[in-house]
Amino acid sequence: MIVEEPWNNERVVEQISDIWEPLSEQQRDFLSRHINIRIYSKNEMLYEEGDEPLYLMCLLSGKVKVFMSGVGNRQQIIRTIKEQGFFGYRAAFVRERYQTSASAIETSTVCLIPVNIIIELIKSNISLAIYFIKQLATMLGEADTLTINLTQKHLRGRLAESLISLKDKYGVEEDGSTLSVYLSREDMACLSNMTTSNAIRTLSAFATENLIAIDGRKIKIIDDSKLRKISTIG
Repeated sequence: MIVEEPWNNERVVEQISDIWEPLSEQQRDFLSRHINIRIYSKNEMLYEEGDEPLYLMCLLSGKVKVFMSGVGNRQQIIRTIKEQGFFGYRAAFVRERYQTSASAIETSTVCLIPVNIIIELIKSNISLAIYFIKQLATMLGEADTLTINLTQKHLRGRLAESLISLKDKYGVEEDGSTLSVYLSREDMACLSNMTTSNAIRTLSAFATENLIAIDGRKIKIIDDSKLRKISTIG
């Protein structure tokens, strides 16, 4: 169920500052009148493949995964979203329905801005237009890298890459080692382009080699440098 959260305008602006700062006072007022805040529970869908894209989304708190269904309806996680990350707008910019789906990894608060409002602002603000060009260019570069990683690296390299990527994106807990994101083994497999059984075996191998420690869905990085080396070698 989608519910409203009483975020004040100051907190929201702090999170969406990347698109707020280039705007004039009049444009900021226009944008603020169309902001909507919603909470999504763990595993709840934000949008699904085939849906019409209505909103630009910004993750205010929590974690979100974006994924596609491939051959045999097998999922592939395309990217994970961290706080202050914008997503869900590419399809709207090219006037097509979503080719991906998005769901909450954990309870997540999302800022929803109607895409037509963003497009209206882009038409009158070149700085905002350049911002989104840079965002889309960055996403394209990341997609190119992901293609190479998932098609040319071996199982160990792909899983090591996923672990390092999660650490770099979400950080670690107070102990300085445990990833601050808890993915199921199935999600780890979908992120690394492997079967769930292969993900389980490879994680167990990493634990045996004392590269990581596993406690349920919690994964502690013990030897960061060796994991990065495995990722680089592929």
